[in-house]
Amino acid sequence: MNDDETAGGSRHDQASGALDVATLSLLARRAETHPLVVGWAFEPDSMSPRLLEVHLDASQYPRSVTDVRLDVRWFEGGDYTFHYLETHERDDWQCRWDRHPKPEAPRAHVHPPPDAAGIEESGIDESHHLGVLFTVLEWIESRLEALHEDD
Repeated sequence: MNDDETAGGSRHDQASGALDVATLSLLARRAETHPLVVGWAFEPDSMSPRLLEVHLDASQYPRSVTDVRLDVRWFEGGDYTFHYLETHERDDWQCRWDRHPKPEAPRAHVHPPPDAAGIEESGIDESHHLGVLFTVLEWIESRLEALHEDD
């Protein structure tokens, strides 16, 4: 997979335009106030970021989850991708919320779990970056509660 691809997608169906680094910095600082977030980093680095990695506290998850993070891209035109990834002992569990033009899908859509392979309307009708961030973090909290109920 090259740098312009994420799981379940390819270069031609991703958001276009320049990465909005100022908005990503704000998202990082606000995400850090959430009780599940333990840190963040620009990848590959802060000098030429391609995405924001938000690290979630795996110790709050059942033991089968060994790592968990949210990869975020926000573009100057307001398009975005929020890719949630749980690493389990045996496999990965993931989904991704996107907003970008895609001929066969609504502009705002989700690639649902467990493998982010399908596509559905996202239900996120926020266009403000903080609204999207906290909607996704609320979804992650619900996911965490469901994991503990199933454990």
